[in-house]
Amino acid sequence: MALSEESPLSQVGEFELIEAFIGLYPQGEDVVVGPGDDAAVLRIRNGHVVVSTDLMVEGRHFRKDWAGGRDVGHRAAAQNLSDINAMGGVAHSMTVGLALPAELPASWALEFARGFADECAKVGATVVGGDTTRGSEIVVAVTAIGACTESPVLRSGAKPGDVVALCGRQGWAAGGLAVLTRGFRSPRVLVEAYRCPAPPYEAGTVAAKAGATAMIDVSDGLVADAGHIAAESGVGIDLDTGAFELAEPLQAVGAALGVDPMQFILSGGDDHPLLATFPSALKVPQGWTVVGEVREGQGVTVNGAVHEGAAGWTHF
Repeated sequence: MALSEESPLSQVGEFELIEAFIGLYPQGEDVVVGPGDDAAVLRIRNGHVVVSTDLMVEGRHFRKDWAGGRDVGHRAAAQNLSDINAMGGVAHSMTVGLALPAELPASWALEFARGFADECAKVGATVVGGDTTRGSEIVVAVTAIGACTESPVLRSGAKPGDVVALCGRQGWAAGGLAVLTRGFRSPRVLVEAYRCPAPPYEAGTVAAKAGATAMIDVSDGLVADAGHIAAESGVGIDLDTGAFELAEPLQAVGAALGVDPMQFILSGGDDHPLLATFPSALKVPQGWTVVGEVREGQGVTVNGAVHEGAAGWTHF
């Protein structure tokens, strides 16, 4: 019997929903056993296995009136695919756990699955398993599994004298969130950046091959995530705001809200660009922008001074 997307999940049932999900996820060549058994079986030919897990909770990480099911699917996949990217690897397999309210329309869940599948397809990954259960709000738990053919790039390898470089869009999702928080829907380009991020998925492997000494994906905020590299490497990092281009939509939102648009870049998350350190500017690959330097010391400074504003998203 065909699943009715208009029906609430309490009428659809768990197994019929799972069958609908499975039809949306073609299996890749790394999959020996996919969804349907007690566990998936994957084939790893060479290199290092890399694994990452993230959670998204309704009301904490997204709101249904700000982002549709397909958007949430894109975002849930992107944040995990980007973590594998930040190690210099490529994800090939995903598992998804979903807690869903019984009254939620099946259409929302299926749109989530479609968005998730579309995002995974950008790197050739697929869903190989997961679970569903009833919950009072939507909770998404994703595990990404990938491989690195080069040595994984950690957060702990930055050295004084390295340059700091960024690849990908930064601050746009934060600008979109600021707009949505105040009840607006424009500039649309920023709202769409919040709803559907555009991580530079090919940049991680390129950076690893170019000799990146440390790397992280910017999910919580540029200053905050640069701070993770600084702490793990035992160094100081200085960011140069003059290296960033303030796009016109960010300037427009800053002017409308009476805030410095540079704060979107410095403390904004959810765009998932990559931040990496390289031994010299000559080692920085095409498409990356040098935005700072690694120094002796500890912590993160901005233009040589202590950053007084927000560093990024905090989970507690």
